Amino acid sequence: MAPPLPSPSMAPPGLIHFAPGLPDTCVLPRPPASAAAAAAAAAAAASMSGPTADTPSAIQICRIMRPDDANVAGNVHGGTILKMIEEAGAIISTRHCNSQDGERCVAALARVERTDFLSPMCIGEVAHVSAEITYTSKHSVEVQVHVMSENILTGNKKLTNKATLWYVPLSLKNVDKVLEVPPVVYSRQEQEEEGRKRYEAQKLERMETKGRNGDIVQPVLNPEPNTVSYSQSSLIHLVGPSDCTLHGFVHGGVTMKLMDEVAGIVAARHCKTNIVTASVDAINFHDKIRKGCVITISGRMTFTSNKSMEIEVLVDADPVVDNSQKRYRAASAFFTYVSLNQEGKSLPVPQLLPETEDEKKRFEEGKGRYLQMKAKRQGQVEPQP
Repeated sequence: MAPPLPSPSMAPPGLIHFAPGLPDTCVLPRPPASAAAAAAAAAAAASMSGPTADTPSAIQICRIMRPDDANVAGNVHGGTILKMIEEAGAIISTRHCNSQDGERCVAALARVERTDFLSPMCIGEVAHVSAEITYTSKHSVEVQVHVMSENILTGNKKLTNKATLWYVPLSLKNVDKVLEVPPVVYSRQEQEEEGRKRYEAQKLERMETKGRNGDIVQPVLNPEPNTVSYSQSSLIHLVGPSDCTLHGFVHGGVTMKLMDEVAGIVAARHCKTNIVTASVDAINFHDKIRKGCVITISGRMTFTSNKSMEIEVLVDADPVVDNSQKRYRAASAFFTYVSLNQEGKSLPVPQLLPETEDEKKRFEEGKGRYLQMKAKRQGQVEPQP
C-alpha cells in the first residue's frame, strides 16, 4: 500500500502550503520559479490590499485544469474560472460572517464587479485563487480575488484574473433575514474610506440595472446572418441539490458558469470561430433561485467592435413547484468575447446588424460602454457632453 500523502502541516520546504484557516488543499512539489514568475506573484500579492497583512480574512485554493474545464482549443472556459472565484469568495465571506458568537449564516453572492480575463489558462495548468476581504459595511462584505495560473512543469506563473465580489449574510433559520457583518480592522484609515466609496458606487449601479428587468429575449423564425436573432441562444436548466447552498438556493458560481456558457454559444454562432471570454461587466443577482426551479438563461448580442463582441445574458427563474410565485428575473450581466485563430491571435469580428429600434438602442448603449472602458484602460476621462 502506498504511503499516505503528508498533511499540509507535515509538508517539507518546497511544497505548496495551505492558506491560513483552510482545512485542506493539494500538496505538490513546486519547481524553482523563474524571476518573471516570482515578479508576477509578488505583484499580485502587493495589489491585494486588505485590512491587515497576515490575517485570517485571506485564503488561497488551487486546482489543476482538466479537459472538461476547457473548450475544443484547450482554453479554460471563463465560466469555470468564475465559478472558482465565487467559491473562494463564498468560503472567506461565510467564514468571516460566522467569526463571532451569534446566529449562524451563509454568505450569498449579490454582485460581481467587472472582471477582466488578462491571460488565457490552459489544460494542465494549476489555478491558484486568492481571496481577501477588503471592506465590510453593516450588511455586506467586499471580497477581492486574484487568479494565477501555474505551469507545474516549468514553475512559470501569470496573473489571469482580478475580481471584486459583494456578499450578504443570510440567516440559516430565515433565508429572508440579512444579518449584520462583523467589522474588520483596517491598517490604514484610507482603506475604509475607499471601500465605502466602492460600496456606494455598486449600490447605485445595482439600483439602475433593476430598470432593465422587464426585457425578454424572443425567438425569431428564419433570421438573417449577423443579426441579433441569428445568434441569440437560450439554455434551460433544472436546479438540483448539487447546484445549491445549505439554504437550498443556487450557488452564484453555478449561475455564472451557465451564463458564460450561453454567452459563448452566442459568440460562436456569430463569428463561427474559436472564441474566449475577454471580460465580464458587473453581474447583478436580483433575486435568489430556489432548488427545484427551472431557470432559463438567454443571451443576445448587443454590440460589436472590430475585434470584440458584447453579449447580454439574462437569467429568469420559474418556480414550477410553487404556484404562488410567478417567473422572475434572477440575474443579468454583459459578457465580452473575442475571436481567435488557431495561433491564438485575435481576428476581426463580423459586424452586428441591428434591425429593430430596441436593437439599435442596445447597440448604441453597448458602444457607449465599450468607449468608456477603452478610455478607462488608456487612463483617459470621457469628456462630458
